[in-house]
Parts: sequence; structure tokens; C-alpha cells
Amino acid sequence: MTPLHLAHHTVTSCVGDGLAPLRNALLAGTSGLKPYHIEGLGLDTWIGEIAGLDDSPLPPALAAYDCRNNRLALRALEADGVAEALRERIARHGPRRIGIVLGTSTSGILSTELAYRQRDPQSGALPPGFFYPGTHSTYSLAAFVREAFALEGPACVVSTACSSSAKVFAAAARLIRAGLIDVALVGGVDSLCYTTLHGFASLELTAAEPCRPYDAERKGISIGEGAAFALLERPPASLDAGAVLLLGSGESSDAHHMSSPHPEGLGARLAMEAALAEAGLDVDAIDYINLHGTATPNNDAAEGCAVAALFGARVPASSTKGITGHTLGAAGALEASVCALALADGFLPGSPNTRSADPAIPIDYLLATRRAAPRHAMSNSFGFGGSNCSLVFGRAG
Repeated sequence: MTPLHLAHHTVTSCVGDGLAPLRNALLAGTSGLKPYHIEGLGLDTWIGEIAGLDDSPLPPALAAYDCRNNRLALRALEADGVAEALRERIARHGPRRIGIVLGTSTSGILSTELAYRQRDPQSGALPPGFFYPGTHSTYSLAAFVREAFALEGPACVVSTACSSSAKVFAAAARLIRAGLIDVALVGGVDSLCYTTLHGFASLELTAAEPCRPYDAERKGISIGEGAAFALLERPPASLDAGAVLLLGSGESSDAHHMSSPHPEGLGARLAMEAALAEAGLDVDAIDYINLHGTATPNNDAAEGCAVAALFGARVPASSTKGITGHTLGAAGALEASVCALALADGFLPGSPNTRSADPAIPIDYLLATRRAAPRHAMSNSFGFGGSNCSLVFGRAG
């Protein structure tokens, strides 16, 4: 594929708003996870919660979209100058030439959960103020951003579980290549809700401690919430050497099981191979892999098997979910920003909370961050049902 410029990007997570706190956490190996406490429901797990969302309603003109997920989206867009950069592109290209391709898994489902508690005791009707299309609907995320910025171009939401906001990069690249748009706002947003927390707990996938990806004694997931956005566009005639490009994407669907990966990581390997092929790179060109690394026994083993089969133990790799938790539909875009920071700033991220890498997974797993000069990085995102996506990023110079 023709490389695309990652012109601006930003992340809001449990470690803070914008790239600076994320960069600091990556370099220092610190975590934003904390014990679950919401309404004292008694789940014995840790979460990555973003403070202040309950106290930040949307502006009156956007009140129809007011929910935790869209509040988080707006908060993230206001960081690192992304909103300003988007408005500049709208002025330059026009509102019809800007596409919106976003990912989420649960959208604003918390609004429905809260509304359900307030239903009429006689009829069961939900409260009159509840507006499903603007909150719970998966598309509400794109509709909200489209209205907030008065955009008129294509807008869609990808919802493929934990690969959602990785796949948006591939979908946006296709729109640009087809000539339908000049710039794409890509990203993902997922916020905490009871369905997610109790659902993963019912599957016995959550840990009673901060998650420890690829640890020999890993116990499970720490659910987080987050939002990440980026502007994708054709690169200008000249770029700084530190600029980051999307070089390739690879998607697969192994459909092995509803919630378990193929034990040998078949779908994961197919996605990684496809991303390398589209980027025109061989395995020796990759200097770092941001692993999906959820810290569940089966998922890490399956992904590790695929990485080892394709790359051996040559490529340094880590999961950064020990910092942010697993942000589900936002994870792909968030971890794309991790790769972009690593490439632009010259480091290889470690894995906070992981104490001893699993010796049964024969890869070069990084426990601590170290300085380096990576040229190419891969980011893996794999979802329930075998919906997989790998992205390849590289420095411009």
C-alpha cells in the first residue's frame, strides 16, 4: 500500500489525558490500574478508570449524545491539538472530504444499564429521557463526532470486539486509496460498563490483581477504558525523519471459537503475514511488536505461538496493557499510538506488572523499557470470534 501519514494522534487513558502522561508511563514503567470499586458490587479485580467523566456533561447542543463514551471521546479529541488539526483539514479540504472511521465494542451501553434501573415499575418502560440512537447505539460514536465537527463525509463504526479500532486504520486506508476522502479521523473509544466487567468476570477471565501479560503466573485481564484518535492522510512532499507512517495492515477471521483463540494462533499469524505483505517488508524488518497480550493464559499462549512461529525470538515484544488495562474496542488505536511514540522517541516499551516472562512462550519479551532506535513496529489486536488485525508502522526517515 502507499504509506499514509499519522499526522496527529492522541490518547486518553487511566494514566491521563494526552500523549505526555502515556509517554511518561511507558518510559517509567508505571501503571494506572486500581482496585475495582464501582458501587461496591464486589468484583475482585483491577480496572483502568478515567476520573471526572461523570462530572463533564456534553455541551447543550450535543446533549442528545450525552453518555460516558461520548464524553470520553470529546475529552480525548481536545488533547494534543487533534481537534484544531481536524478543523484545519476541514477548512482545507471541505467537510465532505473528511472521513470518520471509529471503533468501539460497547459504545454507550452504560446509559442503557442505568436507564434500565429507572424503568417504570408497572409498565417496564424506560425513562423518557433515554435516547438509544445517541447513546447506546454503536453508531452513536461516529454520529456524535460527525455532528460535533459538522462533517459531511463518510462515517462508520467498526465493532469487532477487541480488534475494532485496529481495523479502522485498514478501512480508512481503503477509503483514501479509493479517492473517496482526503483525510480520515480514525480511532476508538470504549468506556467502563457493568456488562463488560461482569461479563468478563463470568467467563473467569478477570484477575484479582493488576494484569501481568505473558507472565508465567498470569491470572487474567484488567479491564480499562480509553479513547485514542489519529488523523490519517497522504504524506506531504517532505516529512521530518521522525514522522510516523502507516505502512500496512492485515486482517483475518479464523472463527475458531466465540471467545477462545485458535490454540496455535492461526488467525493471528495470518493477520501478521498480511500486514507484512502489504507493507512490503519481511520479518527481519520489524524492530518491535506491541502484542495483544491480554494476560489470560490461553490468549497469550496462542499469540506467542504465532509470533514465535513467524519471528522466532529475534524481535523484542511486549504488551502495554499493564499500564492502561485492556481498553477493548479502543485498544487497537491506543496501542497504535504506543508504537508511534516508540518510533518517534526511540524506545522499546516494557511490560509493567509482569514479573517473569513465561518460559513456555519462546519470544523476546521485554519486562522493562529500554532505549533503542526502532524503524518499524507492528501492533497486534485480536478480538472474540477470531477477528484479527495487525498494523505495521514505520519512521519516515
